[in-house]
Amino acid sequence: MIITYVQDDGTELRVSTDDLSAIESADIEEAVGDVPWRAIEDRLRSQDPTCMRAVLWAVRKRTEPGLKFSDYDVPGWRRRLKARLERAEMDEVLSNILAEALAKSEDSAIDAMVPHMRKLAHDPADVSAALEAVGKGHLDPARRD
Repeated sequence: MIITYVQDDGTELRVSTDDLSAIESADIEEAVGDVPWRAIEDRLRSQDPTCMRAVLWAVRKRTEPGLKFSDYDVPGWRRRLKARLERAEMDEVLSNILAEALAKSEDSAIDAMVPHMRKLAHDPADVSAALEAVGKGHLDPARRD
């Protein structure tokens, strides 16, 4: 996931969860209430402000080691924070859906997921590329238009 934070000066800080260390990930799990990483990823997809703030806090701690989570705030988070999918996550989601769809010989699960993925994508073109990569480019609404 990429967490984007619009700073006071209007510039965007982008943080990828792929760049977190294992210790930082564990700190995030603990900070949000001993929540396992898989659940944190799910909450990030749902735009959970506590989880987005925790990711930014973990990165900020690299330069401010004494910073406590309870002291780190993001005023105006609704307009300043968003979490978006990276290409690797789209590939994983599509691979899982594809395995299920092939078992049932249907594309409806992929069809249902594509609009959601496009909305959450950091780069919407990655959705088209991911569909092409799994041989389902024909299901891409952008390609059909």
